[in-house]
Amino acid sequence: MSQNKHCIVNHQLKTMNNYRKELWLLLSAFGIMFAVLSWMQESTLLPGAETMKYWKGILATITGIPLYFFCRKSL
Repeated sequence: MSQNKHCIVNHQLKTMNNYRKELWLLLSAFGIMFAVLSWMQESTLLPGAETMKYWKGILATITGIPLYFFCRKSL
């Protein structure tokens, strides 16, 4: 019986670690795209912060999600 409990706890820990990795990868993709958009603003390829306001965050989210799916590997 204790072996079975150990297997359940071990599986729960693996599942929690996978969720953490997925969240880390998603946040990293957002951060990467936010940095790319900031670079594009500095090089005047995109309008400045006064013009874009919160749209840079929305654009980073929209472009970060495909980056996440394109670059992630199976855990």
